[in-house]
Amino acid sequence: MLELRLLNDSDIPLIEIWLNKEHVKRWYEIPELGITINDWISELKEYKGEFQWITYLIVLWQDRPIGLCLYYKCVDSSDEDFGTLPLTGSYGIDYLIGEESYLGKGLGKGIITLLVDTIFSLQDAQRVTADIDKNNKASEKTVLSCGFKLLDTGSSRYVIYKRGFGSN
Repeated sequence: MLELRLLNDSDIPLIEIWLNKEHVKRWYEIPELGITINDWISELKEYKGEFQWITYLIVLWQDRPIGLCLYYKCVDSSDEDFGTLPLTGSYGIDYLIGEESYLGKGLGKGIITLLVDTIFSLQDAQRVTADIDKNNKASEKTVLSCGFKLLDTGSSRYVIYKRGFGSN
Protein backbone atom coordinates (compact mmCIF):
# COMPACT_ATOMS: atom_id res chain seq x y z
CA MET A 1 0.00 0.00 0.00
CA LEU A 2 1.45 3.32 -1.14
CA GLU A 3 0.68 6.44 0.89
CA LEU A 4 1.99 9.90 1.67
CA ARG A 5 2.37 11.53 5.08
CA LEU A 6 3.71 14.87 6.21
CA LEU A 7 7.42 15.15 6.97
CA ASN A 8 8.48 15.34 10.60
CA ASP A 9 11.82 16.13 12.22
CA SER A 10 12.70 12.47 12.75
CA ASP A 11 12.59 11.88 8.94
CA ILE A 12 15.43 14.29 8.14
CA PRO A 13 18.38 11.96 8.90
CA LEU A 14 16.93 9.31 6.57
CA ILE A 15 16.36 11.86 3.80
CA GLU A 16 19.99 13.01 4.19
CA ILE A 17 21.05 9.40 3.55
CA TRP A 18 18.80 9.19 0.48
CA LEU A 19 20.06 12.49 -0.96
CA ASN A 20 23.64 11.24 -0.71
CA LYS A 21 22.93 7.98 -2.53
CA GLU A 22 24.32 8.04 -6.05
CA HIS A 23 20.99 7.24 -7.77
CA VAL A 24 19.46 10.36 -6.12
CA LYS A 25 22.49 12.64 -5.94
CA ARG A 26 22.99 12.53 -9.71
CA TRP A 27 19.69 14.37 -10.20
CA TYR A 28 19.64 16.61 -7.11
CA GLU A 29 23.19 17.93 -7.18
CA ILE A 30 23.26 20.43 -10.05
CA PRO A 31 26.76 21.96 -10.36
CA GLU A 32 25.86 24.20 -13.31
CA LEU A 33 23.27 25.90 -11.07
CA GLY A 34 25.48 25.81 -7.98
CA ILE A 35 23.05 23.46 -6.18
CA THR A 36 24.58 20.95 -3.78
CA ILE A 37 23.11 18.19 -1.65
CA ASN A 38 23.88 20.36 1.37
CA ASP A 39 21.57 23.02 -0.09
CA TRP A 40 18.73 20.48 -0.17
CA ILE A 41 19.49 19.37 3.39
CA SER A 42 19.55 22.97 4.62
CA GLU A 43 16.22 23.60 2.90
CA LEU A 44 14.71 20.49 4.47
CA LYS A 45 15.84 21.52 7.94
CA GLU A 46 13.97 24.81 7.43
CA TYR A 47 10.64 23.16 6.52
CA LYS A 48 9.00 24.84 9.51
CA GLY A 49 10.75 28.16 8.91
CA GLU A 50 12.06 29.77 5.74
CA PHE A 51 10.72 26.95 3.52
CA GLN A 52 7.35 26.44 5.20
CA TRP A 53 5.73 27.33 1.85
CA ILE A 54 6.84 23.90 0.61
CA THR A 55 4.83 20.84 1.66
CA TYR A 56 7.17 17.89 2.21
CA LEU A 57 5.71 14.38 2.21
CA ILE A 58 7.26 11.04 3.08
CA VAL A 59 6.38 8.22 0.69
CA LEU A 60 5.44 5.02 2.50
CA TRP A 61 5.16 1.56 0.99
CA GLN A 62 3.47 -0.86 3.39
CA ASP A 63 4.20 1.62 6.21
CA ARG A 64 7.93 1.73 5.38
CA PRO A 65 9.46 5.07 4.31
CA ILE A 66 10.92 4.68 0.82
CA GLY A 67 10.99 8.20 -0.60
CA LEU A 68 10.20 11.88 -0.46
CA CYS A 69 8.01 14.17 -2.48
CA LEU A 70 7.05 17.79 -2.20
CA TYR A 71 4.80 20.43 -3.67
CA TYR A 72 4.51 24.20 -3.59
CA LYS A 73 2.60 27.05 -5.19
CA CYS A 74 4.64 28.30 -8.14
CA VAL A 75 3.87 31.92 -7.17
CA ASP A 76 5.84 31.30 -3.94
CA SER A 77 9.01 30.15 -5.72
CA SER A 78 11.06 33.21 -6.60
CA ASP A 79 14.12 31.50 -8.07
CA GLU A 80 12.63 28.98 -10.49
CA ASP A 81 12.00 29.55 -14.20
CA PHE A 82 8.52 28.35 -15.14
CA GLY A 83 8.74 29.48 -18.76
CA THR A 84 5.32 30.28 -20.25
CA LEU A 85 3.39 28.55 -17.46
CA PRO A 86 0.91 30.85 -15.70
CA LEU A 87 1.96 30.97 -12.03
CA THR A 88 -1.48 31.49 -10.48
CA GLY A 89 -3.09 28.10 -9.95
CA SER A 90 0.15 26.23 -10.71
CA TYR A 91 1.92 23.90 -8.30
CA GLY A 92 5.44 22.54 -8.68
CA ILE A 93 6.45 19.07 -7.57
CA ASP A 94 9.56 17.05 -6.91
CA TYR A 95 9.94 13.43 -5.86
CA LEU A 96 12.47 10.70 -5.23
CA ILE A 97 12.64 7.06 -4.25
CA GLY A 98 15.50 6.80 -1.80
CA GLU A 99 15.48 3.06 -1.20
CA GLU A 100 17.18 1.30 -4.13
CA SER A 101 15.24 -1.94 -3.66
CA TYR A 102 12.05 -0.05 -4.62
CA LEU A 103 13.37 1.34 -7.91
CA GLY A 104 12.09 -0.06 -11.20
CA LYS A 105 8.92 -1.50 -9.66
CA GLY A 106 6.45 1.03 -11.06
CA LEU A 107 6.06 2.86 -7.76
CA GLY A 108 7.05 6.22 -9.26
CA LYS A 109 3.79 6.38 -11.21
CA GLY A 110 1.83 5.66 -8.04
CA ILE A 111 3.74 8.31 -6.11
CA ILE A 112 3.18 10.98 -8.75
CA THR A 113 -0.50 10.04 -9.09
CA LEU A 114 -1.01 10.33 -5.32
CA LEU A 115 0.85 13.64 -5.27
CA VAL A 116 -1.14 15.10 -8.17
CA ASP A 117 -4.44 13.92 -6.64
CA THR A 118 -3.44 15.57 -3.35
CA ILE A 119 -2.71 18.85 -5.11
CA PHE A 120 -5.84 18.75 -7.26
CA SER A 121 -7.91 18.41 -4.07
CA LEU A 122 -6.80 21.98 -3.23
CA GLN A 123 -9.37 24.57 -4.29
CA ASP A 124 -6.96 26.86 -6.17
CA ALA A 125 -5.01 24.14 -8.01
CA GLN A 126 -5.39 24.25 -11.79
CA ARG A 127 -2.19 22.58 -12.98
CA VAL A 128 0.87 20.71 -11.70
CA THR A 129 4.34 21.04 -13.18
CA ALA A 130 7.61 19.16 -12.93
CA ASP A 131 10.99 20.19 -14.32
CA ILE A 132 12.67 16.98 -15.47
CA ASP A 133 16.37 16.76 -16.31
CA LYS A 134 16.58 15.90 -20.01
CA ASN A 135 18.87 12.97 -19.17
CA ASN A 136 16.50 11.49 -16.58
CA LYS A 137 14.60 9.30 -19.01
CA ALA A 138 13.00 7.19 -16.24
CA SER A 139 11.43 10.26 -14.63
CA GLU A 140 10.37 11.65 -18.00
CA LYS A 141 8.70 8.35 -18.92
CA THR A 142 6.95 8.25 -15.55
CA VAL A 143 5.44 11.75 -15.74
CA LEU A 144 4.32 11.10 -19.31
CA SER A 145 2.61 7.88 -18.17
CA CYS A 146 0.78 9.95 -15.53
CA GLY A 147 -0.67 12.27 -18.19
CA PHE A 148 1.84 15.13 -18.09
CA LYS A 149 2.74 16.85 -21.37
CA LEU A 150 5.85 18.79 -22.33
CA LEU A 151 5.01 22.49 -21.85
CA ASP A 152 7.21 23.94 -24.60
CA THR A 153 9.44 22.25 -27.15
CA GLY A 154 13.02 22.76 -26.08
CA SER A 155 12.10 22.96 -22.40
CA SER A 156 12.26 20.33 -19.69
CA ARG A 157 9.05 21.44 -17.97
CA TYR A 158 6.08 19.08 -17.95
CA VAL A 159 2.53 19.96 -16.94
CA ILE A 160 -0.76 18.25 -16.20
CA TYR A 161 -4.03 20.17 -16.01
CA LYS A 162 -6.89 19.65 -13.63
CA ARG A 163 -10.00 18.68 -15.53
CA GLY A 164 -11.64 21.80 -16.89
CA PHE A 165 -8.52 24.01 -16.55
CA GLY A 166 -6.39 23.32 -19.60
CA SER A 167 -5.42 21.27 -22.58
CA ASN A 168 -4.62 17.78 -21.31
